[in-house]
Amino acid sequence: MSDMIPAPTGATRLYVIVGEPIAQVRSPAGVSAAFAARGHDGILVPVQVAPGDLADFLSVATRLKNLDGIVVTIPHKFACYQACASATERAHFLRTVNLMRRRPDGAWHGDMVDGLGFVGAARARGINPAGMRALLVGAGGAGSAIALELVEAGVRELAIHDSTTERRDALVGQLNRVGKASVRIGSGDPAGFDFVANATPAGMKDGDPLPVDVARLALSTYCGCVITKPEVSPFIAAARRIGCVTGTGTDMYQQHQSIMVDFLLGAEGA
Repeated sequence: MSDMIPAPTGATRLYVIVGEPIAQVRSPAGVSAAFAARGHDGILVPVQVAPGDLADFLSVATRLKNLDGIVVTIPHKFACYQACASATERAHFLRTVNLMRRRPDGAWHGDMVDGLGFVGAARARGINPAGMRALLVGAGGAGSAIALELVEAGVRELAIHDSTTERRDALVGQLNRVGKASVRIGSGDPAGFDFVANATPAGMKDGDPLPVDVARLALSTYCGCVITKPEVSPFIAAARRIGCVTGTGTDMYQQHQSIMVDFLLGAEGA
């Protein structure tokens, strides 16, 4: 893909993706190529910043006159929300951002689009979550965003399972106040659900337990996962053996990329 990215010049607009660790991120090549495809002279580069150094980094980033956007990854999504002068409704609801765009006044405008990419991957497979019973495993940053997007997409019921019970209970309570779906505490048993989402890292390392009891999955259940490495997580591999329609973390990322570029270039009207 790198041959699609023109060499930067002094006029090139700069975008950074910030996280720790950072070596695993896939966005730099894809987003830079997407900028080029849209005729935008911009490049996305990775920067590794420790949590204790984030405030200093943001202070400098805000002063860089040719830096137009920041993509935020683990573990900075909550802290970067605090650094935004304005944000979308969903970012305010979740109190996290994974995108920051420079405003005309020099401050930052934030959004959180993890949920859009995940649900977009399901829609690309012909799956419409409206009216479905959904089970979400993982109530962290990505999980919270996916939960909100499933509620917004019109699921009838959402069950949330997370070993961190405090985080799970807080999210269940918060989503029930939206008043759009019945949200409750779930378990690792996927029986009876139409849509199962894994938003945990379970499956990235050999020997990880599966996020749900795959023997209890129905053939008709859509299974989605946030994991990009391995490309096909053990959960998705097991769901495919049953015959389920699936969406991988890579499918999510591909949906995500065009949404990210739209936001960074101010093309989506947010």
